[in-house]
Amino acid sequence: MRQRWAMRLSAAITAAACLLALSGCVTGPVRRVSEPTASIQQLTVDTDGRWTVALRLQNFSNVPMRFERITMTLRAGTEVAGELQAEPGLTVGSESADVANVTFTPTAAARIVIADALADRRSLDYSLEGKISAAAEDHKARDYKVKRNSVLSPVPGLPGVMR
Repeated sequence: MRQRWAMRLSAAITAAACLLALSGCVTGPVRRVSEPTASIQQLTVDTDGRWTVALRLQNFSNVPMRFERITMTLRAGTEVAGELQAEPGLTVGSESADVANVTFTPTAAARIVIADALADRRSLDYSLEGKISAAAEDHKARDYKVKRNSVLSPVPGLPGVMR
């Protein structure tokens, strides 16, 4: 009798453990949506004086994010270069990055700053400040604030290009 009771208790504990393990599977993986960020991957000074900025959009979430709108102020050194505005409509995979090209006409002061850095073959500080409108798939987009400071350096062999 005691042996039968021990076997039933063992079976009940095993069944409870199995149910507990299965209940963890019902909810699936946790969706973590983190703030995206942006940085300049490359800045190219075009022959017409405009700049093409290869903007690296980084998705730190564990789900794909759709980047709908970008509105940021770019500073080259201490000079305001202008506003980067784009609607890339780009979906970036989880914990990944992609590039959106934005072409714009910079201010005269920023043109001089970049021209000097390129002529002297020296690095230049830059900053981006503004917002990115992005959404996890099947969700409404929300605005994320971005503030990024970094450095661009001339690319040897590629005139007018900084990375």
